[in-house]
Amino acid sequence: MPETAEPGLTSGGLGVLSADARNLYLHVVGNHGRLTRQERVKAETKHLQELLDIGLLVPDTDEDDVLIAVDPQQLSVGLIASWQRKALDLLSRAEELPTDLKELAEAFNTPMQSGGSIEYVRGKALINQRLSQLANSCTEEFLAAQPGGPRPPEALAGSRDRDLALLQRGALARTIYHPSTRYHPATRDYVLAITEAGGHVRTLDEPYARLIIVDRRTAIIPVADDLNVAAFIHDRAIISFLVSEIFERHWSHALEFDGARVVPQQVISSLRQTIIDLLLKGTSHRVIARSLGISERTLARHIADMREDYQVDSLFQLGYVLARATQHRDPDGPA
Repeated sequence: MPETAEPGLTSGGLGVLSADARNLYLHVVGNHGRLTRQERVKAETKHLQELLDIGLLVPDTDEDDVLIAVDPQQLSVGLIASWQRKALDLLSRAEELPTDLKELAEAFNTPMQSGGSIEYVRGKALINQRLSQLANSCTEEFLAAQPGGPRPPEALAGSRDRDLALLQRGALARTIYHPSTRYHPATRDYVLAITEAGGHVRTLDEPYARLIIVDRRTAIIPVADDLNVAAFIHDRAIISFLVSEIFERHWSHALEFDGARVVPQQVISSLRQTIIDLLLKGTSHRVIARSLGISERTLARHIADMREDYQVDSLFQLGYVLARATQHRDPDGPA
């Protein structure tokens, strides 16, 4: 066996024998535990190599051209102890790796030219890949402003594992969502898990742009409305501005969200006012729901509650009452 080979591992990387290799070992055991040179020539090289790799056959110390069988039980005890030591060593190295490579990573991510740099990345798949790499190496702080409605459950599941690992490494995490996410069960479950692990989430009912900042060394902003192009900014001055003047300002206006099913009345009132404004403009229910990031069923429930609050029976009556209320609220509006 080569010196670089790992005892107990077959050529496929697993400590599992093929059926033919097992049969060959049983043949050797039935032949007084010996495999002569002549029999070695007849044996299938691949299956013989499996037994040699795992250590079930070893050269006879008295006859070099003869292989003898090793007790599988004793072999397994030795391999288990060896593999456990190696597993613990690998775990220890995995924990220490980010710290060991931190200085090199900082040097790699520090632009050589004055003023930093901006990279333009095209394609959602490549953008998400780059973002995942940054998030997986984040050790200090992860800030995210995510406008729009709820994300798909499968996307949330991937983000949940990534963000929980980030928090376990000791990094801070703050995220801003649209208030409509409070009505989305998958988002509530995600937020509950993140906040219980030490992360912070808020919702903001005013317009804001998509923004992600990792360790205050890289900021990611969209360049196109379809999110197919993103700018990865490595300039510290720009990032500092984005944090203090954009993210922190939005964060101070946002409301805490811990994943609870109960939606604060302030959020409901603001959301319904937006619905009213869009209804008075003649916007269709489908467009309203899409723009607010809620389902048409949730929108219908809000409209039904408003009809009950205003004690009207039809949507037409609700529109009339809302229009009158708006006129009274705005003295400069039409009489």
